[in-house]
Amino acid sequence: MDIIEALKQEESKLERQLTAVHGAIAALNGSAKTAVSLGHARSRGRTKAKSTLSAAVRTKMSRAAKARWAKIKAEQSKGKKAK
Repeated sequence: MDIIEALKQEESKLERQLTAVHGAIAALNGSAKTAVSLGHARSRGRTKAKSTLSAAVRTKMSRAAKARWAKIKAEQSKGKKAK
């Protein structure tokens, strides 16, 4: 095994342990949400590629959302008329 690879593995192990310690501290302080964000912020060099949606997909999603809201509004107005 290459020494550099072994050192990288050790670094990764120590980062996981540090994240766990930060999580434990945050949990004891009552702010566990902060610990999760610290863990993600510490991962170096492992960024996920940003995904983009095509215009057609965005349009389809928009129309579906508008249809859902129209259905909800229609049901709400039906309930008000029945009273």
